[in-house]
Amino acid sequence: MKFEISDDLVHKAKIPHDIFLTNLIGNHILWFVAALGLVRSYWQPLALVPILSFVALFYTLWRARKSQDPWYVWVHWQIAAERSRIFIYMLLAVLVVWFLGWIGFTYFDMKKVAVMALIGGVGILPIMVTVLILILMESDALHQASSCRLGKSAVKRYPYPEDVVVLEYDSDEDAHVEAEEGVKS
Repeated sequence: MKFEISDDLVHKAKIPHDIFLTNLIGNHILWFVAALGLVRSYWQPLALVPILSFVALFYTLWRARKSQDPWYVWVHWQIAAERSRIFIYMLLAVLVVWFLGWIGFTYFDMKKVAVMALIGGVGILPIMVTVLILILMESDALHQASSCRLGKSAVKRYPYPEDVVVLEYDSDEDAHVEAEEGVKS
């Protein structure tokens, strides 16, 4: 659905998606790859990746919870917070896999190659896939925020208030249902 939203609110609605995309692309891809090149000499740049990621993710969750913004901006914070939760769960699952790999290597005499296969295959690969999928989803959400749109599922989950003007419906069925609801009230 397309809504009548002021330019100021559009700018504010893009902020949570900008934060999330900066974390995914800038931190988890660009900074991570650059830090891997330095890891034999300096481990600290690589350690910054999860630290910066959790800071950005928890800020998004905190900001979404404390949001007093108008409806359109609030919804975009909620969308970014939902995706932040997904990514946090994925990162926590990978930390568990890494911990199990360390336990297997330290206490159960697993070979280093087996631990690396476990960490790489079960640990790193799901994060890479999740990052790519979330980049696509957040890029679409950023585009929707720019064009004053929200998907059907977001509108259904977070119904718009009566004072919000709908400029365009996604389908004729939505307009028909909206017209019937308007007649009832």
